[in-house]
Amino acid sequence: MAQPTPGQSANIRYQADEKPPIALTGGLGIQLAALCIAGVALTPAIVVQAAGGDSTYLIWAVFAAVLVSGVTSIIQAVRIGRIGAGYVLAMGTSGAFIAVCVAALAQGGPAMLATLVVISSLFQFLLAWRLSLLRRILTPTVAGTVIMLIPVTVMPIVFGMLTQTPQDTPAIGAPVSATVTILVICAIALKAKGIFRLWAPVIGIVAGSAVAGFYGLYDVQSVANADWFGLPSAGWPGFDFSFGPVFWGLLPAFVFVTLIGAIETLGDGVAIQRVSWREPRAIDFRSVQGAVGADGLGNFLSGLLGTVPNTTYSSSISVTALTGVGARGVGVALGITFVVVAFIPKALAVILAIPGPVAAAYITVLLALLFVVGMRVVVQDGTDYRKALIVGVAFWVGVGFQNGVIFPDYVRQFAGGLLENGMTAGGLTAILLMLFVELTSSKRRRINTQIELASLSVISEFVEKFARDCGWSKANRERLNRVAEEALLTLVTQDENITDPALARRLQLTVHKEGSNAILEMIAAPGTDNLEDRIAILGERSDDVSVDRDMSLRILHHYASSVHHQQYHETDIITMTVEILADDAQ
Repeated sequence: MAQPTPGQSANIRYQADEKPPIALTGGLGIQLAALCIAGVALTPAIVVQAAGGDSTYLIWAVFAAVLVSGVTSIIQAVRIGRIGAGYVLAMGTSGAFIAVCVAALAQGGPAMLATLVVISSLFQFLLAWRLSLLRRILTPTVAGTVIMLIPVTVMPIVFGMLTQTPQDTPAIGAPVSATVTILVICAIALKAKGIFRLWAPVIGIVAGSAVAGFYGLYDVQSVANADWFGLPSAGWPGFDFSFGPVFWGLLPAFVFVTLIGAIETLGDGVAIQRVSWREPRAIDFRSVQGAVGADGLGNFLSGLLGTVPNTTYSSSISVTALTGVGARGVGVALGITFVVVAFIPKALAVILAIPGPVAAAYITVLLALLFVVGMRVVVQDGTDYRKALIVGVAFWVGVGFQNGVIFPDYVRQFAGGLLENGMTAGGLTAILLMLFVELTSSKRRRINTQIELASLSVISEFVEKFARDCGWSKANRERLNRVAEEALLTLVTQDENITDPALARRLQLTVHKEGSNAILEMIAAPGTDNLEDRIAILGERSDDVSVDRDMSLRILHHYASSVHHQQYHETDIITMTVEILADDAQ
């Protein structure tokens, strides 16, 4: 999502750390829950029905999914320790997991699904813990490619639901109800404005279900028989610890999709910060780590309760941007609403009774939009012929393996059929190609030192030698050197209260060429201020003390084309771009 303009930021009525009236908070939480509840409940229903599961487990899986989504939505808002973003991020079941969950249920049963979800969630905790280390591997190019492959793997399952209708009902009912659902959703989404547009999926499902009810496809009796309050009488599947061929064959696919879900959460964690504050500020990647950690906790709880994994819903970002209310209390109200609904079987029965053709039409629209989201992720990262080649090759490799047209006999025998899943095959292809580009790109030179004034001469000599080896002019060498020196001085200023040299933070400086630019990257232990935020407010601070204190920042801002400061729990990463003048670059 693009960074909001100053005008958009000014439209925030209640930012994240403020408390709006209780009525407004509760109303927005309920509204957001109403927008998301259908997707939360339908995904496990689709998985269980597609895998041929029984009704007892289906009811349990939906109950557990809604309950876990409520609990984790609250955790995302309130932030417990390092778990949670501290923003309004709705949690819910993810369509990305449909294909692998159906395979797990069909091949190993609910207990196998539970085991795979629990174990794969541990990798998400690992990613949240060391997110900074994987920033060059799980790139937007890789993530976008895999997101585009999700509909490729799920659509055959969804299209199969178009003909799932009760016996002795008119054959015309399925295509008519599915068509009405899609037409209503698309018409509202294309023509409506503001928050009304967000209700398009809900209105489409209601319209399609009404048409389906006319043909006798909507199971009214199951809704009437459902209790108003209570818990499912049975259905928890337990775990399968046999660790046989089914487990090892499906685990890589689960891990891979889980990590891709984490990348989606990463994007949502960035986007929600951009619409939750009046004044633009640098992205706090500690909050993003918290969002991914809460995502992992949600998957862990989903596995413990034997249901499908969950992830963040981008609709919460759209609602925050449209209403101008980013207060954390909305996320708490949303989560409480989910938890309450989980214990109202009749409310869940209304969703479970939605006919297969209507549900399939709804999921089809969502998956189509998901494909476009994948394209946008790739394009927004910037495309050159290398990235275009990676995306193109990886996507079509994934399509080929998913449809069983690339050496199917060998693929079935390799690693338990690991590559039969298009997301796994295409994702691995994208990662391998990206690693090849990374390993063969311009070599990064690095030096390790400390954040102290004595390091100035060491860094200056290091940067000067790199620039001379590149054949750059004296002017460009001086500009590069000034950027490195002023960045160090800024960090030294942050640590001015440290008097013991032994306590000085360690610093790793890397430098490399990227096109006609030089990229300097400083990696250090976590500090205090964010340099991006300090640069953004330079013009607002005019007293003599501030001007003198910020002199290094002003010089850095003058010579560097861009400065990005990513703050993680375990490290700070400052990336600076220095443009090498075209007439001097070689």
